[in-house]
Amino acid sequence: MNRTGLSSRKISSNLYLRFDRDEWAKRRGNLNVTLSKNDIRKILALNDKITASQIRDFYFPITRFLQLSINNNRNLYTERNSFIGINPKKVPFIIGVTGSVAVGKSTTSRLLKTLLERINPDYNIYIVSTDNFLKKNSKLLKENLMERKGFPESYETQELINFLVDIKSGISHTEIPVYSHLKYDILNEKQEIVDPDILIIEGLNILQVNSLGRQDEIYVSDFLDFSIFIDADVQYIKQWFIERFFMLMDTAFREKDSYFRKYSELTREEAIELSSSIWDNINGKNYSENIIKTRYRAELIIEKGKNHNIERIMMKKL
Repeated sequence: MNRTGLSSRKISSNLYLRFDRDEWAKRRGNLNVTLSKNDIRKILALNDKITASQIRDFYFPITRFLQLSINNNRNLYTERNSFIGINPKKVPFIIGVTGSVAVGKSTTSRLLKTLLERINPDYNIYIVSTDNFLKKNSKLLKENLMERKGFPESYETQELINFLVDIKSGISHTEIPVYSHLKYDILNEKQEIVDPDILIIEGLNILQVNSLGRQDEIYVSDFLDFSIFIDADVQYIKQWFIERFFMLMDTAFREKDSYFRKYSELTREEAIELSSSIWDNINGKNYSENIIKTRYRAELIIEKGKNHNIERIMMKKL
């Protein structure tokens, strides 16, 4: 899978170990979590696909490694607090999940949350989408950024940084904005995060390192204890985006309060033309200009093939 030429192949070879399905599956150890068909249905995003065998062979080893990292992280903080001479304070473990629109970030986040909850039934585990930190539509319109929604400059990045500072400082109760995909805007509601043990933050630009006018030079990635990049050939991602558009036409777009209700009556030809244009001018552009450039900052890369099937895992050596 070649995205940026010789330099990328060299980076991949030097920094990452590559595992096919059989090799990676060997690393699940004795992890054995049962998920019913109904559990899997609840986890899947609209047009994502995953089987129980894929979960066993790919996500069990990922979860096992995450659990090792979580345990080591807690031990480190205990020893560090002892060394400094301060009272121990619970510091949540933060997992970042990133990649393009329509590549399966939400499914992976929900799946990891479910598996980690089965292993740690007493843990409070939350998923937070960076969509919750998008600028309100009124502000995007004022700044002429509506056609750049999802690009780094469309986020209230400083608010996201402030939230992560609170989380890593051990503050037990925080509130963040809520984004509605149905209304395509920030709502007048708040999501509460109470006494978290694990936080999974999912979004397009969490591995970005450009400051975009923030007050500091602290980045979202500075707060991540582990990061996962989900990727596939861009032709597949575009096709998944178009397929999802068609499914939304028959579901969410038909809702009375849907921002996209006007698209629910498009003909097939009109829908293909519009969704392709949206991909080419917005989501695909964001992928090529911003998202893919952060791929090799992740600790683990999940590479998908056609039909969302995972083909290989790449894990950073260091």
